[in-house]
Amino acid sequence: MSAEVLILAALFLLVGFLYSSVGHAGASGYLAVMGLWGMSAAMMKPTSLALNMVVAVIGTVQFVSAGHFRWRLFWPFAVMSIPLAFVGGMVKLPPEVYKPLIGAVLLFSAWRLWVGSLKREEPKTQLPPLPVALGAGAALGFASGLTGTGGGIFLSPLILLCKWAGPKETAAASVVFILVNSISGFAGAVSKGATLPGGIWVWCVAAAAGGLAGSYLGARRFGGGTLRRLLAIVLVVAGCALVWEGIRLATKRENGASPPSAQT
Repeated sequence: MSAEVLILAALFLLVGFLYSSVGHAGASGYLAVMGLWGMSAAMMKPTSLALNMVVAVIGTVQFVSAGHFRWRLFWPFAVMSIPLAFVGGMVKLPPEVYKPLIGAVLLFSAWRLWVGSLKREEPKTQLPPLPVALGAGAALGFASGLTGTGGGIFLSPLILLCKWAGPKETAAASVVFILVNSISGFAGAVSKGATLPGGIWVWCVAAAAGGLAGSYLGARRFGGGTLRRLLAIVLVVAGCALVWEGIRLATKRENGASPPSAQT
């Protein structure tokens, strides 16, 4: 087993722990690690979705068993998101587009995590209108498949900003949403020939270990305000680095040099 595989495993374990504590599975964090490590865009999406599925299963069990899951909040978002996550997973973007797109996702994630960490009181909530939830689920599903995330990083802030549920219920709905969309997006990516790197099983075990500890603490012990702020700082650094890498690749293409193919 190479040192590279072990280093990435340690990083994925940390990401799984941090994200699962706030009801996410870690896709944007895995993408940040892989992007900064220099992994190809073609490998990044299926790998992040595979790791997402493992951690989301654990998070789903923890948050559901803790009594935070509400079916009425979840299903309107999920019913349209699942088929569109499959479609999004089939789309392959060149690295000069994919990397800055992921960087923007990370920066958005950082902003939402930081803002969420500052809130002290839970506002009164009301379930979303059905047509709104169906439309939002469709858009978020496609975005999740396209970017290689489960969509929870988009769903959580939407639910909280619109006051459709409290933090714990939002985390529970998000982690199940992440699970179904990660499965659908992964299936779409595989249908278009996506493959996984050799170290995937080691990384899945590491992410699962982190996800088990983080989701248990997040569902039953703490709210994760400090973890959210630390994670936000990490994502800002990673997001800026990926945006810069995308700009560099785009500039290289304009100057006549071909950037690495998204299929490698």
